[in-house]
Amino acid sequence: MGICMSIASSEIHDQAEDQHHFHENVLYLTETIPSIGTHTHGSLYSKQGTKGLNQDAAILYQEYGIKGGAFCGVFDGHGKNGHIVSNMVRNRLPSLLACVSAFKVMDKEIKLQHNLDCSTSGTTAVVVVRQLIIVSLPKGEDLVIANLGDSRAVLGTMTEKGIKAVQLTTDLKPGLPSEAERIRNCKGRVLALKEEPHIPRVWLPHEDSPGLAMSRAFGDFLLKDHGLIAVPDVFYHRLSPNDHFIVLATDGVSPLSIKLVITSSNYHPNFKFILNF
Repeated sequence: MGICMSIASSEIHDQAEDQHHFHENVLYLTETIPSIGTHTHGSLYSKQGTKGLNQDAAILYQEYGIKGGAFCGVFDGHGKNGHIVSNMVRNRLPSLLACVSAFKVMDKEIKLQHNLDCSTSGTTAVVVVRQLIIVSLPKGEDLVIANLGDSRAVLGTMTEKGIKAVQLTTDLKPGLPSEAERIRNCKGRVLALKEEPHIPRVWLPHEDSPGLAMSRAFGDFLLKDHGLIAVPDVFYHRLSPNDHFIVLATDGVSPLSIKLVITSSNYHPNFKFILNF
């Protein structure tokens, strides 16, 4: 069994039409772009083999990211649940790539602001995207969470004892072993001040500067060659009927305050955004 996807020029596609190279297992996708007066073509070919269930999946995402862009991929599932895995990757990977690439582009745009000194200035980010999933069973909704730094996304979910606060993100700080390892591999230093022994910070290799208390951020370009990155931690959460809302908060709001706000449903002025489901 197998699957194949292609994006071809109009010249190649026209030759195929002239030669009647059509097949019942082939799907042709055509789009007209008036501004440039041409056509783009995509095709998908799938064939059932003799091994049983076809575990392959494919995607062609027209207009991906920018006008005229496209995302295409084929995924060869294997193992008992290979068909589930390949379809999951097909359905979710475009969103993941969009998040990661958008964060990188954003960081580059910040750096290009020549009238703005961001050598030791920056920001964290936590982003949540809700998307309807209609191609899987059972149908439902997913949250795509992209976290950069130490802001938090906390879910308010109903239990037998009332609303419970569930933190969906991990605070990306220099004290995390994986984050510290990356920073040290890039010659950065992870040390805490004597007066703040519980707060590890990122320092330049040979200078006691700038002492950033997070390991991922937009901006802060002085540390970008020494382990600080603008690549978010991205993951999914499938919403259940018990999930009522999500809270996004900066680290100025303590975990205890978040928990109290969620469990009591009171509003805290430092919360930046609350999303009800």
